[in-house]
Amino acid sequence: MQPYLPLGTLYAATALRDRGISSDVFDVMLEAPEPGFIAALRNSEAKIVVVYEDDFNFLSKMCLTRMREVAWHMASAAKDADAITVVHGSDATDNPQLFLENHFDYVLCGEAENLLADLCRALLNGAEVSPSDGLVCMDASGRLLRGSQRLARNPAWSELAFPARDLVDLEPYRSAWTSKHGYFSTNMVASRGCPFRCNWCAKPISSNHFQLRSASAVADEMLLLKRAGVEHIWFGDDIFALNHHWVEQFARELADRDAALPFKIQSRVDLMREDTVRHLRASGCTEVWMGVESGSQIILNAMDKGITLDQVAVARERLRLAGIRACFFLQFGYPGETWTELQQTINLVRRLQPDDIGISFSYPLPGTVFYDRVQSQLGVKRNWIESNDLCIMFKAAYTTEFYRAVRDALHAEVNSWTKSKPECNEIDSMWQAVEHMEPLSRVSDPLVWGPELELASSPVFVSADSLIAPTGSRQ
Repeated sequence: MQPYLPLGTLYAATALRDRGISSDVFDVMLEAPEPGFIAALRNSEAKIVVVYEDDFNFLSKMCLTRMREVAWHMASAAKDADAITVVHGSDATDNPQLFLENHFDYVLCGEAENLLADLCRALLNGAEVSPSDGLVCMDASGRLLRGSQRLARNPAWSELAFPARDLVDLEPYRSAWTSKHGYFSTNMVASRGCPFRCNWCAKPISSNHFQLRSASAVADEMLLLKRAGVEHIWFGDDIFALNHHWVEQFARELADRDAALPFKIQSRVDLMREDTVRHLRASGCTEVWMGVESGSQIILNAMDKGITLDQVAVARERLRLAGIRACFFLQFGYPGETWTELQQTINLVRRLQPDDIGISFSYPLPGTVFYDRVQSQLGVKRNWIESNDLCIMFKAAYTTEFYRAVRDALHAEVNSWTKSKPECNEIDSMWQAVEHMEPLSRVSDPLVWGPELELASSPVFVSADSLIAPTGSRQ
């Protein structure tokens, strides 16, 4: 368990506080949401209840069915208490009418801190709520009303005060971390948004906009957390180290304050310049998660990823030499990925031996090029229920069960290098099961697009023998 604070929610509370509006936060991270919220609602005199998803948690982008149901339950309870209900999040931005039909009075789309403050001030003053960019509501006839721009923008987000952590009890987080991991980690962000255009990545809140806080402000916040007993930081930025000059300045600002803490980030292989890696290490960075996605250049090109396999290898080596853990995000099931491309991914992992991997399956989210291409194949189920659902919802090359088997085997092998040491015979058995499943798990007429992928997806299946690594090659 690695619980982190809902930073997006706390930034919204900061925006309200800056306008003189008081708020309480019910934190669902460590408490069962339904019964806990009902109790909190009874103890409050809230006139407005806002379900505000954490924009800095990648799970909120996944539009999970469970998260949707919890939000609707909260809104229903709030309406029973005669409160005005407001919602903000990726799913609500993509499906405002659905949320308005399930007990919400207003939907906030986009970068909504200022929009929330404006709306709450108008409601508390009994003033008319005028159409605003990013605001959606419904008239008495059921017609949607919205401003001229679909998304609200907050170009001054980077100048907001620190997130209102005082509204959340940090002690349960500290206890959960220290009992499980032996240290206390919490989260920060140095930036919002990502300007890259991977065609499967949903950006319903900030689109392709990117904002970067000043290095001095981020260093000040880290110092504050260090003095509060925090021992490790996860930067929840979509993309860290985009500006290499900023990383250098950040290292200096931390050194000037003696504020550095060990931290991990999410970044890209093509941002791991020699000087950037050096300054990351000087800042205290111990772990970098990079979106490698595939060991096939054809698949990377189809994703519009904008990286090369050579860059993956260079980034991994630079991080290794700097003593920073290099970790790969991988994605299985992208259209056009056959057994050949899947083996290329497995072989890339074996060759570069990252310190950890995270594997997901291609998941079509509204607003992406990928979603538009597979939409005609989506059935009744269009959302994962929980983040570990990991099912294929379109016609990929293989069944969900096969991808899960490959995932489990590759995780076990990587763990044998770096963490616990599964028995070699156990790992070999897992790969043998994959080999047995492969011909039986092929999907007829899988989805492909583009001339390169049509060529790549011709039915040439390589033997799975090469998947079973020689025992002596394991570490």
